[in-house]
Amino acid sequence: MGFASVIRFLIPRADHFYTFLERQVVVAHDGAVALSTFTQGNGPMIRDAVQDCEHRGDAIVHEMEEALARTFVTPIDREDLHNLTMTIDDILDLTNGAARACALFGIERPTEAMTKLMAVLVKCTEVLRAVMPKLRKHAYAEIMEEVKAIKALEKQGDQIYRDAVSALFRDPAIDFKALLREKGVLEDLENAIDSCEEAAERLSNLSVKHG
Repeated sequence: MGFASVIRFLIPRADHFYTFLERQVVVAHDGAVALSTFTQGNGPMIRDAVQDCEHRGDAIVHEMEEALARTFVTPIDREDLHNLTMTIDDILDLTNGAARACALFGIERPTEAMTKLMAVLVKCTEVLRAVMPKLRKHAYAEIMEEVKAIKALEKQGDQIYRDAVSALFRDPAIDFKALLREKGVLEDLENAIDSCEEAAERLSNLSVKHG
């Protein structure tokens, strides 16, 4: 039995911390899926659905923070737990920001670039949802391998974002207000995908640290 295994054997089990993270990524995926169903005319309905997910996510963050405050020994460093949970929360906040922007700015239907970024976000959160249960199993090699997909998806999303913004600024026919509306939504979506990559990076770092 290796040293890390001995430490894990001696530390009291606190599986609820893993449960918080697993619940979080499920809600993050739910929010991304809800946003991806945005079609013509249903912006306010999507905003409400995504905001409900964001509220559910906030409640889980509160549970995590309370548990960290009252627990002396955690299964992994409390700072790592806090940073990971806040990064996942960022995904939900930015997803919610995109939904709110669509409703606020009166965007009746997503552009092609928005639709593509929403699809990338769904895929990223789907990977996180599948990978997170492996943390409690200490399947660190599997985690490191599977989160590579998120890094590839982030590059894809970055390319979609850059192409879309470039096209907006090069289009002489586009209204300035329309440009600002579309750019704002695109930024929220790209930042949500970036937060998925940050969560993947934190999981990779945890795998190196504890593997």
